[in-house]
Amino acid sequence: MVLVGLGSNRGDSLEIMHEAIETLREFAQPATFCASSIWRTSPVDCPPDSGDFLNAVVAFEGRDGLTPEALLASLKALERAHGRAESYVRNAPRELDLDLLVFDDERRTTPEFTLPHPRATDRLFVLAPALEVAPALVWPVLGETVAVLHARLDTDENVERIVA
Repeated sequence: MVLVGLGSNRGDSLEIMHEAIETLREFAQPATFCASSIWRTSPVDCPPDSGDFLNAVVAFEGRDGLTPEALLASLKALERAHGRAESYVRNAPRELDLDLLVFDDERRTTPEFTLPHPRATDRLFVLAPALEVAPALVWPVLGETVAVLHARLDTDENVERIVA
């Protein structure tokens, strides 16, 4: 199973999220795509005065031949299509942020990315929507389900489901 996290806190974030979710369907095997609700979340590790984010997670079985590298390249292109600059300040406000969280049991540690995503399981803005779409997914490396990771997370993040 593939998990992709989505976030936005600049521009028409709700519209951007809906458009990105629909675009991500093209990478899925038919009838395997599932999108979480959209959540309003407090900024984490962001510059001062960053506004709340909208976040979601999609889960799907990748179409035949899809690789983590190919999907990552497509995610970066989709971010750029929604106005994200090629170089940017980490965690700064942005129109669209797409994170490849999990790609089956694949593992990568390269200059381009780490798989599974190294900070995802420490963030409620990831685990709350992931719980909706993949509660039984066993997180690679950690060997625990999304449901267990979510239940164990201790954080002061504010998350609120806004669009089911």
